[in-house]
Amino acid sequence: MAANETSGRGPRERMVFSAAQLIRREGVAATGMREVAAHADAPRGSLQHYFPGGKEQLVNEAVGWAGRYAANRVARFLSALPEPTPSGLFAEMVRQWTDEYRTTGFAGGCPVAAATVDCAESTDSTREAAAAALGHWTGAVARALAGMGVPEDRAAALATLMISTLEGAIIIARAERNVRALTTAARELGPLLDAAVSKAD
Repeated sequence: MAANETSGRGPRERMVFSAAQLIRREGVAATGMREVAAHADAPRGSLQHYFPGGKEQLVNEAVGWAGRYAANRVARFLSALPEPTPSGLFAEMVRQWTDEYRTTGFAGGCPVAAATVDCAESTDSTREAAAAALGHWTGAVARALAGMGVPEDRAAALATLMISTLEGAIIIARAERNVRALTTAARELGPLLDAAVSKAD
């Protein structure tokens, strides 16, 4: 989710991306429309044009973007593996975060999780956007597991386990300022994930 990913994008796309980046660091409440426009290098007047629904619309679109980003990363993670395995996929999902935390610090988390914590009880549309984003990501992981030989009914359950474990480990890592929880999750969950393939054979 590097800032250079905004290059070549129009102001609307840049603002959605910027909102996701600010939400993952500051949360929804502390992310203002002016800050989003400044981060995106977009005119403040364009916010009302592109997001007539105001901050709620922008937050929801940022959450949707984050869900698509996470889902699209699954294929990239698989292509990086010489021999795709469920444990290898989860290790790559974890490595994205351990690499970030080791190189840039622990300021950022998942924008979907941040929006859920901030808005799930107060804003139905944001809760629905977060649920849809997580569903999109879970679906991509489940399809990848099924493609590696995990039975489809088990693939969906394991995808949920992988994502919920990853999200929990991210929170612990940020609290501890240490990647211990992430590396532990990858090490301990890996054998269980791979065992699901052997049972399917």
